[in-house]
This record gives sequence, C-alpha cells and structure tokens, in this order.
Amino acid sequence: MSEQVENRVARRRVFYIPGYDPIHPRRYRELYRKESAAQAAISGYEIALKPKPKGGNYGWHVDATIEAADVAADVEVLVWSDIVRDSMSNSIPATYLQLLRTAWVYIASGALWRLMKLRKGPVIAALYPVGMLLGQLGIAVGLGWLAGFAVVALQRGFLPQVPTVLAVVAGAAIGVFLAVALLRWFKKKDSRFFAYYLMHDYAYGAATRGANPAALEARMAAFGDSIAAALQEDVQEVLVVGHSSGAHLGVSVLADLIRAGRVPDDGPALSFLTLGQVVPMVSFLPEAHRLRADLQYLSACDELTWVDVTAPGDGCAFALCDPVAVSGVAPAGKKWPLVFSAAFTQSLSPARWKALRWRFFRLHFQYLCAFDRPKDYDYFQITAGPRTLAARYAGRPPSKSRIDRPVNKYTSLAA
Repeated sequence: MSEQVENRVARRRVFYIPGYDPIHPRRYRELYRKESAAQAAISGYEIALKPKPKGGNYGWHVDATIEAADVAADVEVLVWSDIVRDSMSNSIPATYLQLLRTAWVYIASGALWRLMKLRKGPVIAALYPVGMLLGQLGIAVGLGWLAGFAVVALQRGFLPQVPTVLAVVAGAAIGVFLAVALLRWFKKKDSRFFAYYLMHDYAYGAATRGANPAALEARMAAFGDSIAAALQEDVQEVLVVGHSSGAHLGVSVLADLIRAGRVPDDGPALSFLTLGQVVPMVSFLPEAHRLRADLQYLSACDELTWVDVTAPGDGCAFALCDPVAVSGVAPAGKKWPLVFSAAFTQSLSPARWKALRWRFFRLHFQYLCAFDRPKDYDYFQITAGPRTLAARYAGRPPSKSRIDRPVNKYTSLAA
C-alpha cells in the first residue's frame, strides 16, 4: 500500500459500481445530490455538486469542506446497465422458464440450503420473485378458468340451442385471453411488484452457475482500465465503491489490476468499499471459480484497504457475513475485508427507522443516503472527506456479531 495512506486527501477519484440495475446512472447523481445535502445539514459540513466535463464515464464533481479541510472529488459510475437491460429482455414464458432453471440451479447445487445458514433475509428476497410469479400465474389461470366456466354455464342455462362444443371453445378462448391479459398487466406493473426484476437479477448469475458472461468480463476489463488510469493521476486516493452485486464485480476488477502490476507503489492509496454485498449468492454456485479465486487473492493483498459495510436491517444483503470466510476461501494471511455494521437501528432515529423499516428496497440503498443519527459510517465523508478509507477506520474493530465461518460447499479456485 502507498505510504500516502496516512495522508490527508485533497483530491480523490471515486468509482461507483452499481448493482444489477437497468436505470440510467443519473439516478445515482441525483441521489448523491439530495442525500449529501441532507447529511451536510445534519453533520455540519459543506458539500456541493457540479457537472463533470464531458467524456469518459458518466459522473459528477464534488467540492466539500469537511473537518476544516477543502476536498475535491470526481465521482464516476462504472456503467453496466445496458448489459442488465439486455438480460431482462425476456418474454413472459421465457421468464417462467428462467424461474425453473434458476430454482433448479440453487436447489440442486445445495447452494440454497447453505445460504439459509447465513441470513434468512436475502434468501427470502430470492424466493420472493418465485412466489410472486407463481402467484400471478395462479391468479391468471384461475380467473381465466372461471371465465371459461362461466361461458359454458351461461350456454347451458340460457342458450341451450348453441352447441356445447362451440361454448367450450369460446370459453377456452376467453379464458386464455383473460389469463394472458392479466399476466401482461402484472408485468407492466412490475415497478410495484419487483417480481420480474428480481427474477432476472438472481437468474443472471445462475444462468452460468456463477461464471461471468463474456460481455460482463469485457466490461469489467474496461472498468479496470479506468481505475488504472486514475491511479496514475495526481490524487491522494482512488476509491472504488461496489454496491450490492457491484461488490463482487469490484472484487474481480481489483484482483485483476493488482495481479497485473497496475497499482503503482508510489501512487494514490487504493481503497475498496463494499456496501450491502450479496457475494454469497454467486460465490456459493459451482462454477464461480473466478470469483472465489479473486476473493482469496484480494483478501491478502497489501496494495489496498478493503472495508465491507452491511446492516442487519437490510434484508437484501448478507449482513455481517465476511464474504471471503463464508465462501470457504480465506487464506492463512487474510487481512481483508474489515466487516462492520452501518447499524441502521442506531444511526437512524426511531421515527426514521419506523418509516423505512418495511421498505426493503429503499433500505438496500440506505448506505448511499443520509443518516439522521450518524455513527462512524458516513458515505459522503468517505467519498468527499479529507481522510483515506484506511485512515478513517484505522484501529476500528470488526463487528463482534459478524459471521466468518466457512459455509460454502464449493471452494475450488480453478475450472
């Protein structure tokens, strides 16, 4: 790790890797703008955004005055939303076939049962789209059958002169039409139900049994090029933030960079922050050799600082599960990650927690938002404050309630 790790930061490059999200990255800029202003008002510092010069990755510039120091940060979103959208472009029948394949992969491999030994919340989140899609199918088929039955009953009661066969055919046609219309309506309203979205999310990794698709590998290589270029700049820290599924992408991107010798000894401090990670959903799959190897390698590297923040209140993340240890690949010289909790129930006031408690998807993004009773985790001080990640959490103990026992059945590192 660079000797600059203990220095104050005046300029920083930040790379944010989103999770499985088809939305344009401007969503993250507006979230940062709104929530940073709220946190600054609560915590007593100054922060402001302005547009990033055109060219390169989508992002924004941040000027902040925190701890009596002026800091400039350039934040970039490493976009893979186009890959996500392509993976979501399935018809209704294809999505139900995807459901069967995904369930089979997790059940037949034994991954589902082992994941349940870690945290029930993300497993329930994974089962939710299965139950919801099957429920939608049941409602559509049931109402379609009732409509068809009603047509036949009307024929028998009021139109006996109409051939029964004709009534049955008409009833079947009406029933099928109604069932298909209902299924299409459910899909159209998925922004309310999230069934299709979550199904595509979990199916994405399961489709290759944990291996990375070629398109994603190519995009990750481009991410690495952007980070490597930033490491050559006159900045004090290059911070990579991996949120949700973006956490395991970040693991592999940074492992590749360090293996290739692209992290200069005299360059900026290299920091890695993982938030709301769902690493076990992939690393527990049979063909996730690449991810497991990268987890093991990165956890023993001196070239970076890796901090993993989750919270038991986030039902979509594997809260306080050390992603290296639970994946069964912790090496003898393991240093990372430092695992601790954002402690939503303590860092949010009772009123705020009550308002958010059952908004599961919103809570999964709380790491990127303001806390009205902040403790030692503040996303905006990490990304725009005057201390490196290593300096900020120097001496910080890991959470005592973390899970660091090996649970994974598949621990092979090479295909």
